[in-house]
Amino acid sequence: MPSANSMRVRLTAGAVAYLKRFRPFAGEFSRPGSPQRRVVLQHSWPVRRWLNAVQPFTIEPGAIPQIMPGHSRQWSGRRKRMKFRKTGQVLLAVAATAAVGLGTISCGQSHTIDYVYVTSNKNSPGEINAFRVDSQSGALTQITGSPFASGGNNPVAEVTSPDSQYLFVANRDDGSVVRFQIGSDGTLAKQNACTTPGSSPSSMTFSSDGTLLFVVDFYQSGFSDTNPGPGDLVVYNVNSDGSLGTAAGNCTPVTNTATGQPYWALGRYPGTVATTPLTFVSASTPGANSTLYPYVFVTATNTYVTTTTPPTTGAPPAPSGLQGQIYGFSIAKGGVLSSVAGSPFTAGATPTGLALDPTGRFLYTTDSQQDQLIGYTISTKGVLTAINSGPVATGTFPVAVTVDPTGFYAYLVNYTSGTVSEYAIDQATGAPTAGASSAAKADAGASSIVIDPGLARVVLTANFTGADITSMTLNPNTGALSENPNSPYPTGGQPTAVIAVPHGNHATTHVQSGAGD
Repeated sequence: MPSANSMRVRLTAGAVAYLKRFRPFAGEFSRPGSPQRRVVLQHSWPVRRWLNAVQPFTIEPGAIPQIMPGHSRQWSGRRKRMKFRKTGQVLLAVAATAAVGLGTISCGQSHTIDYVYVTSNKNSPGEINAFRVDSQSGALTQITGSPFASGGNNPVAEVTSPDSQYLFVANRDDGSVVRFQIGSDGTLAKQNACTTPGSSPSSMTFSSDGTLLFVVDFYQSGFSDTNPGPGDLVVYNVNSDGSLGTAAGNCTPVTNTATGQPYWALGRYPGTVATTPLTFVSASTPGANSTLYPYVFVTATNTYVTTTTPPTTGAPPAPSGLQGQIYGFSIAKGGVLSSVAGSPFTAGATPTGLALDPTGRFLYTTDSQQDQLIGYTISTKGVLTAINSGPVATGTFPVAVTVDPTGFYAYLVNYTSGTVSEYAIDQATGAPTAGASSAAKADAGASSIVIDPGLARVVLTANFTGADITSMTLNPNTGALSENPNSPYPTGGQPTAVIAVPHGNHATTHVQSGAGD
């Protein structure tokens, strides 16, 4: 029971949004119905799911928070004392103390759980369709002012900063990465743009702490669809104002100290990039913490694949006799990369999509040529080892893949089949097993997939050929998917990527475009 001098804090919607911005939490919870299986929260999505699942807290001076009995919504079963690391204890206590002042930004009775952004390459310049997601029905509604210009031609990839303040869009045809600030109403305001060292940027991801942005160039400088060659991985420092570069807004990438180039070389036709979660280790000074940057992985098909990542009408010749690969790099402070021992790793015929589980123990890639999902374990040194049970079958031409916030389910979209495949993940081995909704209907040309970060209950797919977005509800107990009413929702052109940010976890006012944009 709480002591007499404990502090009871009921979190408003605004306070929940505030707490979601803090990332260094590590807690342990039992999954409903499976007390022996636990989820370690080291990732923004699991933290967000938990914050949306329980309130209020009891915080005792000098003690870690506890869930108050009777207030668990989604995480039922055993209620146990949460084991937070010291950094998480301090941040949570500070955030909860500040909750009184956060009531003024509460979302009230709004049913909006997320804002969704969909890039479209049909029009020139490219467009970004923006939607609200209803928490009760999963329905999508266009935001006022949508669609927004993408700031370039042929947008094919997008990523949001971990604090959900910014949206970054990669425009393939002009080689630009454009930063937008996200307003409290979901509107977008262009801030600035950077041109990558290579050409045709096709995939992006952030480090877990948001200080580094990784961009994959489909080609190194001097190569193109008509003169194909190897790709590259570019690393940008992210400044406090959200701009990219070694100094605020200068767009200068991190230098590869081994070659002097502003990139790290990859194989031909690279695909998706993903990073493992950030972890914390004790520093040499007692009581201090140092940041350990883990690993970044990139697929390379070595065979040209005409999909929407990136979309193109050309079909350049591919080198023969090469297998698909996954490149692995360790990340030093400041963004300098070093190849992991054994990299690149063999990965089927044409590894296309890439996803990691929230704990950073398992990695999954789609093999679009052989219609299979391949799983790997990740060692503490970043070495990939194929899961013993081997690949599992998918639909036809699988592309993008994602893992749900709890790490219990994986979902992928099949471009030709126009379906979503669902898999249960063995928590001990990482082996995926086809689930109940192993062929849920999406639409033609399903090419991108995202799980809403607000409640982790809505699954969205961008369907390139169908020119629409499919909305499905995720059953957290079984992983099964069911299509929501009125789905699919049309977009302004052919969608290439879909991403979402939680409602309330961004700028509190509408923002204006940066000077000169």
